[in-house]
Amino acid sequence: MEKTPNSMRRHVAIFGKTNAGKSTIFNALTGQQNAIVSPQAGTTTDPVQKAMELIPFGPIVMIDTAGLSDETALGQSRMQKTKNIMRRADFALYIVDATDYDSAAYEEFCQQKLLHLLVFNKWGLLDEKTAFSLKESYSNSVPFIDETSSTDALREKLAEELAKLSSERSTFLGDLLPKGSVVILVMPVDSEAPKGRLILPQVQILRDCLDNNMIAACCQVEELAETIRRFDKVDLVVTDSQAFAAVNQITPPTIALTSFSILVARQKGSISELVYGSSTIENLKDGDRILMLEGCTHNSTHEDIGRVKIPNLLRKKTGKKLDFDYFSGYQFPDSLDNYALAIQCGGCMLNETEIKSRIRHMNEAGLPVTNYGMCLAILSGAWNRCKNFLEGEWNEHSANE
Repeated sequence: MEKTPNSMRRHVAIFGKTNAGKSTIFNALTGQQNAIVSPQAGTTTDPVQKAMELIPFGPIVMIDTAGLSDETALGQSRMQKTKNIMRRADFALYIVDATDYDSAAYEEFCQQKLLHLLVFNKWGLLDEKTAFSLKESYSNSVPFIDETSSTDALREKLAEELAKLSSERSTFLGDLLPKGSVVILVMPVDSEAPKGRLILPQVQILRDCLDNNMIAACCQVEELAETIRRFDKVDLVVTDSQAFAAVNQITPPTIALTSFSILVARQKGSISELVYGSSTIENLKDGDRILMLEGCTHNSTHEDIGRVKIPNLLRKKTGKKLDFDYFSGYQFPDSLDNYALAIQCGGCMLNETEIKSRIRHMNEAGLPVTNYGMCLAILSGAWNRCKNFLEGEWNEHSANE
């Protein structure tokens, strides 16, 4: 559990007004002094996060945030960062100073429609009548007296609530292929590949093949043809998206084809919206601006997939003069008005809730969105066979939404 990537953990964020005791409870739950605690309002400025194991639920990420209703000099900046955390939170703890309860502030928070527990801090300072009234009024509340007497009970309640959450998919390939399927994973080793290790999507999908009793073979593009010949039957080839053109030519049409990026996007996002967004590429016009969303931060090179390869291929394929803006990590533009298309990376470093929140926000703004893998499949001529592989599952998924 200690090695579970943060992107695969449930994210639990702590919200509340300034000086409600958020950082105190954050430190209590994590068992460490990760956040500075002070009676001075506005002590927490940047979100503080800590990966931990919540027994008996499993690995999570706890996030402490700056206070809502912050009226200090830096209040607006702090609150904007706090609101950004709401986009990625799977679950929230809303902390209230029980001796100074502000029902209006809590009702405003509830408008975010985040699944949450209401935690009444300083519960031991209430008189019996007030405590009874609050408990009767808020069934989803938990009293917190102090770190010594209340932390274990809050952890148990949090684990219980998180256990109720379910992911639409916990597998990348297990619901697409039967046990015993042969899957070839094409992993180019170029200047973008980390030395001595695999990138996260490669590790995740290789492990998913093993978990679902499939036979997985790994190779580079140059060895693909020989690797295919060594098996009587190959069910699927999964490639790094930047190698789509070459892999599409080498792989016989009888073998299904997809990419790591597409599989990650399917597991985390709303695949129907991404498929629709990919269909708008052919409608791009001169002067259109493209929003490029990279989930990780890294130094770019001449082989960078998001900053070099996709822009060059899009301009060549469409013959249009296109402009590109780049946002990395959890950065996201305040306004989407000037964009004709958004292209999100596979999102292996972002959690599922963040990806879905982004897609929902872009849908509401009327901005088509696709992802790196789908875009490169289209630009390399491989999209039809990729879509055919997903289409049976995709139609079923869309009908159930």
